[in-house]
Amino acid sequence: MNDQKLKIKKKVKKHIPKDWLCELRILYRLSMETFNDIRRTGIVNLVIITTMAAILTIFGSFFRTAMSISSFAHELGNVLEISVYLKSGSDANTVKNRIKEFEYVEGVKIIPKDVSWTNLKREMNLPDVVNPLPDTLHVKVDKPENIDSVFNKIKGLTSVEDMSYAQDLAKRIQMLNNVVNTITVFVVIIMAILTITIINNTIQLVIQSRKDEIEIMRLMGVSNWYIRFPLIMQGAAYGFCGSLIALVPLNFVQNGLVHMHQFFMVPSPLYAQNVVIVIMFAMGTLFGAGGSFLCIKKHLQV
Repeated sequence: MNDQKLKIKKKVKKHIPKDWLCELRILYRLSMETFNDIRRTGIVNLVIITTMAAILTIFGSFFRTAMSISSFAHELGNVLEISVYLKSGSDANTVKNRIKEFEYVEGVKIIPKDVSWTNLKREMNLPDVVNPLPDTLHVKVDKPENIDSVFNKIKGLTSVEDMSYAQDLAKRIQMLNNVVNTITVFVVIIMAILTITIINNTIQLVIQSRKDEIEIMRLMGVSNWYIRFPLIMQGAAYGFCGSLIALVPLNFVQNGLVHMHQFFMVPSPLYAQNVVIVIMFAMGTLFGAGGSFLCIKKHLQV
């Protein structure tokens, strides 16, 4: 029976012409309700917005720093090479072609022992003796985390006498990258909890102050979303305003990181600042609206 009524209601609704002027009036009314709710909250608004701005600043700073560290890790990973020293009598070209078949290997460069010996004698005052150096291969890997895998594969070749690479540096880069990413995720979780808690308490106060008004609207048959929407928009407004204020300290962080990239001659991540700003505004607004929505479900039975 209920399903049949719902179908009839939908059919009737389709044939009712939409009054766009009425829709605009409703939207204007909801916007004014949101503004009045914010005005009723008073000085508490300033506390909420500045608190959210501080939370979003911490998030934006960690997120932007994580992007820069990832960029540094990528660039340093690109210059990390595995030095492979071949046994006497081994064919360097054959070993090179064999290594190029390994996964994660981007390139292999042969350094003949004569070239190495000539460069060494140029740098150091050495006696005229027989060249003791072996032929060397410089193997470039695509990512720092794949160096160990490639290293172990090359180590199994019979033509290889010895190998070396900056293992400690590669591990430190990877560890730093993982730590910053973990901290960023942790900050996002803390940010969500704090934001939802702050917004929850604020909207609860608004609901209590408008308790009689909301009850009257219910008795008049006002739509549930008409009651909910201004409260949700109030939470979203707090997140948006907090994001606006957070842009100021975030700009200082951005300038500092750009100078650091320039000093070390490492390119800054493309559109990093724009990405951080978009995500910060999206998260601030969504968490603010989400906190209001959860509070409405808990304290307002509509």
